[in-house]
Amino acid sequence: MPDSQGSVWVIGGSSGIGRAVAVRLAARGRRVAVSGRDGDRVNAVVSEIVEDGGTATPVVLDATRPEEVCEAAARVEEWTGGLETLVHCAGTNVKERWWDDLSTEALDRIVHTNLSSVAYGILAVLPGMRTRRDGRVVVVSSWAAWQYLSLAGSAYSASKAGLGPLVASVNDQEGRNGIRATLVCPGEVATPLMLDRPEPPSDEDLARMLQPEDLAAAADYVVSQPPRVCVNELVVSPAWNRFYERSGAHVGGAPD
Repeated sequence: MPDSQGSVWVIGGSSGIGRAVAVRLAARGRRVAVSGRDGDRVNAVVSEIVEDGGTATPVVLDATRPEEVCEAAARVEEWTGGLETLVHCAGTNVKERWWDDLSTEALDRIVHTNLSSVAYGILAVLPGMRTRRDGRVVVVSSWAAWQYLSLAGSAYSASKAGLGPLVASVNDQEGRNGIRATLVCPGEVATPLMLDRPEPPSDEDLARMLQPEDLAAAADYVVSQPPRVCVNELVVSPAWNRFYERSGAHVGGAPD
């Protein structure tokens, strides 16, 4: 059985940011358990890691179902011999995101995926981390968790904003047990979630956004810190930041 050194569980690891995080951390020598709802995509990520010489295992689950998360956590604990790091990347949104077209079904799905599932994951891994008096939780959130973002819509903004106090409460209550939590708040990232916008960005705009690999590098930085270090919050945006472009008063151009 592998020891706990360098073990990572990536929830939401079958695509987008989560996939990039899983691939990067595995390439850095960590043992990675990859979770997602789509078994074929989860297995594809694991196969990619293994073919590149890394160590990974698939753990298919619906992160919005607490019983599945608890069962999956037990399997991950057994496979790792004691989980070191949880990276939670699950997230969703819908095109109908304004109050005049948001349905209760969409609201529930967004909140359960973006907020409740993160709490379920943390609850599932804390007992083992407390016992070992060591552990790290990394929650990949959104710029919308850092400040209100109209473009994200009502349910997404509210669910992501709730992650700030959730992560802070882990540091408040569990830091004395050697457990550290980080909220990663990225600006626009070129992921499939962009296609759920009312007006999807152009290919040119997508190319200027953060790429999933950029967030994987940020997660790698956080996970690589020694146990005495807690990175409480990390805000990352593209240099070409449309959120500033839309709200900024400066209208000057590039120097001649």
